[in-house]
Parts: sequence; C-alpha cells; structure tokens
Amino acid sequence: MPDAPAHPPLRSFGRIKSRAVKPRQAALFDTLLPSIRLPDPAAGPIDPAALMPDAKEVWLEIGFGGGEHLAAQAARNPRALMIGCEPFINGVASALRHVEEGGLTNVRLHADDARAVVAALPDASLDRVMILFPDPWHKARHNKRRLIQPDFAAELARVLKPGGRLRFVTDWKDYADQALERLLKTPGLTWLAEAADDWRTAPADHVVTRYEEKKLGDSPPIFLEFRRD
Repeated sequence: MPDAPAHPPLRSFGRIKSRAVKPRQAALFDTLLPSIRLPDPAAGPIDPAALMPDAKEVWLEIGFGGGEHLAAQAARNPRALMIGCEPFINGVASALRHVEEGGLTNVRLHADDARAVVAALPDASLDRVMILFPDPWHKARHNKRRLIQPDFAAELARVLKPGGRLRFVTDWKDYADQALERLLKTPGLTWLAEAADDWRTAPADHVVTRYEEKKLGDSPPIFLEFRRD
C-alpha cells in the first residue's frame, strides 16, 4: 500500500484577511506582485541567486506584518535580497504599497506560510533570518501552534550560512522563554547575549513598527539574537 500523505504542519498564524483591501493596494496584486512574487516552493527548490544574481546577501523576514520593517531594511540594504513571507492578505497589500512607494527592487514576497519556503531553500543560503512579533498563541492549549518548534528551529539553522544571524523578537514573556529554550537546544546556533541589556535593548538596526507601538503583549519587547556557527 502507498504511504499515507503527510499531514501539513499546524497553522502558526491566525486570520488571513480582515477588512476589504483598498482599491489602490488591490490593484498592486495584479500589477506589482507578479513581478516580485517568490517562486512557488511546492514547485521545487528555490535558488536565491536566481532571484537577484548581484545580491551580496540574502535576508528572510518571516511574518512581515504590514511590511514596514521589510521595506525599511530593503531601502537601507539595497544590495541585499529581501525575501518576505506573510499569509495575512491585508499585510501583503500594505507591503506592496511600501515596495511601490520606495521603488524597491530587492524585495520578493511569498503570501503564505514561510515554512514551505524555508524547506525549499538550499543549505547555508541565508545571511539573516528575522522573526518579529510572531503570533503568540498565548493560551496554553494553543502553544503547539507557535512557529518556533524544534523541527523548524533546526530548519532555520540549516538554511543559515556560517556566521549568519537569526533574530527573534516577541512581547510575550512566556513565548520568549519557550523560544529561547528551543533555540538554545538547536545544534549550530549560539545565543549572542552576554548581559540582560542584550535582550532588553533593541539592536541598532531595529525598525519600530506600528504593531510594536500598540504594546499588545505582556512584556516590553524581548530581542533574542543568535549566530550560526
């Protein structure tokens, strides 16, 4: 008998759409998105070098929200390829507006689950991974839906280049504790904090977004920075 199909991973994000997308942003799904859409990871491996051959670095932002941080980093680092993943349609619409207004040519978007993209990337292909304020699933019975699980942490280590950086930020203390525990157990990742200020103080290149300003969590932002050995 053939093997039973593997079950997809539990969804790590909540709703995928809220209010109606504004007409201007909706138009960008037809005019701009086709030219900057990431290849479908279900179709096979993704080669970042083919997406931007002259890129000096490749960054991945998982769950870019409204795209403010992604666009700001892309503008600051024009020679880096910025891959952004976000299943929330309104967030993708907002990101498209930021890309258009900034004239950004180094951004590629995936309007779906980032885990499929990571699985399709080659070993040691990313210089940076950034996960900012992922869905906290703060009720205990929902913790299993959190993005940072042991298998996915291992996948992140796999796709990071030696010396590459992983940044995880949350404003929920128990999620920070859980993520730290799991990332510390991930072979190949080294936590860079040496003192409390290292996780309490935003890194110099951090971009504060409207979501962060809402202070929806139970803690000030906690910044966990790891290096790939």
